[in-house]
Amino acid sequence: MPGSEGPEWDDATVHAVLVEILRAIGRAEDPTAPPDRPVFLQGFSWIVEPLDDGVVIAIEIPMGAAVAGPFKVSQSMLDAGISRVIRAERQSRSPETIH
Repeated sequence: MPGSEGPEWDDATVHAVLVEILRAIGRAEDPTAPPDRPVFLQGFSWIVEPLDDGVVIAIEIPMGAAVAGPFKVSQSMLDAGISRVIRAERQSRSPETIH
C-alpha cells in the first residue's frame, strides 16, 4: 500500500488505493476471495472528506462500504485524482462508447 504522505500521491497511487479499498470490501463479504482479485473502478460512490490533519476516502458499493485513511494529502488533489483515475479506466475499457 502506498504511503500516506502527499508528495507521492500520483494517479498510480490513487488507483492502487481504490483497488485495495474495493478488495477489502470484497474480502469482508468473502474472506476466501483471492488477494489479487480483478477490480474494475466502476459502479461505486465515493467522497473525499477532511479529517483532522488529512482526508479520508469513503466508498460505497452494493455489497458494502468502507472508509480509508486518514491520508496526508489535500482534499482537492485527491478528489481530482480519483476523478481522473476513474475516467481513465472507463475510457481505456470502452473508448468507443458515447457516454
